[in-house]
Amino acid sequence: MVFRPARKNLITDIAGLTVGHATDENVRSGVTTLLCSAAWSAGVDVRGGGPGGRETDALSPENLVGRAHTVVLAGGSVFGLAAADGVAAALSARGIGLQFRPGSPRIPIVPSAVLHDLGNGGDKNWGLTPPYRDLGIRALDAAEVDFALGSVGAGRGAMAGLIKGGIGSASLDLGEGLIVGALVALNSIGSALMPDGKTYWAWPFELAREFGGGGAPREPMDLSDPAPEDSRLLALGRLQAGANTTLGVVACNSDLTTVECKRVAMMAQDGIARAVRPAHTPFDGDTIFALASAAVPLRGNQQRAAQIGRIGSAAADCLARAIARAVHFSRTTTSAA
Repeated sequence: MVFRPARKNLITDIAGLTVGHATDENVRSGVTTLLCSAAWSAGVDVRGGGPGGRETDALSPENLVGRAHTVVLAGGSVFGLAAADGVAAALSARGIGLQFRPGSPRIPIVPSAVLHDLGNGGDKNWGLTPPYRDLGIRALDAAEVDFALGSVGAGRGAMAGLIKGGIGSASLDLGEGLIVGALVALNSIGSALMPDGKTYWAWPFELAREFGGGGAPREPMDLSDPAPEDSRLLALGRLQAGANTTLGVVACNSDLTTVECKRVAMMAQDGIARAVRPAHTPFDGDTIFALASAAVPLRGNQQRAAQIGRIGSAAADCLARAIARAVHFSRTTTSAA
């Protein structure tokens, strides 16, 4: 079987998942929300050395909830965490969330993670009123099946090494109704491009010319330097803990448990290492969420474990492709896929 992207080649090929962006061009930052049609099983894996997040512990397998109504990705570093406040309030007002007593407010589970874009231009003199709470509500209201890629939403002020980062997404149809997808907000220390400045590290995983069809490098390159851009990044002030991050969400339409989502999120982190060099540095806050809609039941016992491994491997490939697509669309034009 030859595998291909699902219909839109977006994470929203997972039925019941929508994505919305809100971008503040004056601030050069923004928010991206991923809205689930219900409380989906969820897990998270944090691999970077400088993470920033909210309600990630709620997704730990040993804890009570293990589900999410929405995942929020935001720029703004610590200030961006307010985006999840706005989303939680808006969802509760819609009657979405847990309710432990009749008449009490609904409690939405809104895990979130932030990236640092405070040094990438724009007016950050917001005083006591950072824009992220309102941006979170706007992004939630904008959630649709179709959404833009590139320098939008949480990826508006993002960088990938020395070039623009942004929002990328990809999907893969595994057959028999099983679909896997990924979305990334790329703001990495590492580069998505090989030393020639043209070839994506993710080029072996490209499907259907989804990030330009450049293919393999044309000439041999010296790949011996593990961090070739360090001196220039240091001059830009980006070699600081938490000053960079790759945030991702992978999703599938199978009936994964919270524990299984955690494993898929862990496997999906390999997609960052395939598409960005170096990855998971002390300066990054790399965080990957995993969601499962439960629409397609998996077979039990050993066959189930093998299927989960297949989903995790596909999630890593989708994430690598999404990273290259983030750079591709940011370098060309901000556009719907």
